[in-house]
Amino acid sequence: MDTLAKLFGGQARIKIMRLFLLNTDQVFTIDEIVTRSRVMRAGARKELTSLMSLGFIKSKVVTVAGSRGGKKKLPGYVINKDFQYLRPIKDLLVDPNLLLHEDIVQKFKPVGKIKLMIVAGVFIGNEESRADILIVGDKLKRNIIQQIIKGLEAEIGKELNYIVLDTAEFAYRINMYDKLVLDVLDFPHSKIINTGQLSTYIAKN
Repeated sequence: MDTLAKLFGGQARIKIMRLFLLNTDQVFTIDEIVTRSRVMRAGARKELTSLMSLGFIKSKVVTVAGSRGGKKKLPGYVINKDFQYLRPIKDLLVDPNLLLHEDIVQKFKPVGKIKLMIVAGVFIGNEESRADILIVGDKLKRNIIQQIIKGLEAEIGKELNYIVLDTAEFAYRINMYDKLVLDVLDFPHSKIINTGQLSTYIAKN
């Protein structure tokens, strides 16, 4: 991501651009952009101003629920689908190979010993995948996994669907022909971590 940051003017801009590129029909308020991208408000405002001046995004009023009921209108932002460089920019910033090479294994090291990690969905450019990440291991630190997922969502610009299972539950679900797990295994995916024990077990099923 460092090279892209230099090319596009910083990591904050990349995070915000990916947010719009992967949610092309959604109108975001400044609060939603700050929360989803994990960029400071001042930095977000600066990037939004620049992206609007370039024609990458445009302003659009959005109606949200008020604190006392009812509704209120707020300024929002949405991607400009007529921006002439939209396709090549998306191909570059949302390139699945690039996302995989951002050292995803290293990010998950603090959670404990992972026996199997499968990535699909946004990581391989398959919008039909039911999950983006499947993690199998024992005594994993799930609170840390959740924090890492939130960080990845901010970097990638998309909410991730993820599954965390211990070894016994993973084996049980395969034996019971659990549709969610089998869909992940049967459809296109990439095994980032794959221990010999689980690899043999999957092959037998």
